[in-house]
Order: sequence, then C-alpha cells, then structure tokens
Amino acid sequence: MNKWKQKRSVKQRYDITAEMYDARYAEEQEAKYTAALAELNVAAAVLDVGCGTGLLFSHVAAQTETVVGVDVSGKLLLKAKEHAQSFRNTHVVQADADHLPFRSACFAVVFAFTVLQNMPKPAETLTELKRAAKRNGAIVVSGLKKAFSLEAFEALLQQAGLRVVSIKADAALKCYVAVSVQNS
Repeated sequence: MNKWKQKRSVKQRYDITAEMYDARYAEEQEAKYTAALAELNVAAAVLDVGCGTGLLFSHVAAQTETVVGVDVSGKLLLKAKEHAQSFRNTHVVQADADHLPFRSACFAVVFAFTVLQNMPKPAETLTELKRAAKRNGAIVVSGLKKAFSLEAFEALLQQAGLRVVSIKADAALKCYVAVSVQNS
C-alpha cells in the first residue's frame, strides 16, 4: 500500500471510531500520559501530534503557555475542540504528522502518542517531530508493542538522533513510552 493510501485508511478508521474513541481508549491513553508525565516538566509551548479527542489537554494545559493539538482525523478534532474549549491556551489544527504546519524549533515538548505505528515511515515522522521541537526540547513518543519490539523501537529512536532519557515498558502499558531529548 502506498504512503498516501495508508494515511487515508488510518484517517478513515479514526473518523469512523471518533464517537466511541474516549470510551474505547481513554484508560489506555491515560496510562501512557501518566508514564510520560512522571518523567518531565511541561512548560512553554506543547505540541500534541495525533491528539485524538484531546485527552492529554487536561494533563498539560494548566502548566504551560500554549497547547496545540494536531490530528489528521477531522471527526476526532471536533471532539478535541470540545475538550480545548475548557482551556484558554489550547488550540487544535488538522494536519499530517509528517508535514506539520509550524515553523522549526517552536515547541518545548512534542508528544506523539499512538502515532508511529500508524505511519508508513515512522523514521520520517520522527524527523518531523524533531523539526518542530526546540533544541533540548522533549520528544515523547509511544510505540505499540504489537508493532515494535523493544529493540526495534529503541533503534528507531536512536537512528532518529534522539537521546532517550527513559523508556517505560511495563506490563500495564500496551506500548512503550519513550521520553527523549532533541539534541540538534
């Protein structure tokens, strides 16, 4: 399947499941957020790539200047916009994770939960996340255990030039949660 067909398929799948997304995935997503946020301080500008319905917003909006949620699914973004209305500093944008509509080096923290396994070329996605992050900014990504072995996930992060601070891989998580730092 070519790159655009795969992305369109993912978008359509999330558009179809948008109404039940929170009921189906909230508990799993909350576990990822808890694992990641235990490892870092959130301040300044935060980017949530693949924000889904905006579940992360309530965890970070109070501690930061600005939160921007990005997703390719328009229907998920409608739900995210509802969540964002609870916070004066939170905004949503429809965009592709491989082509973020932001200037380089403008976010102190970039989150990408449940994104890499949905992308045709995860290494390219990591390059784009790095571009959006400030130097020494945190890049937090998850990788579904069914899609990546721990070794393959670590290798992907290292090949992307990220300095891995921690990887959570405990049994309570269906994925690995990596906190990394942008070095360049």
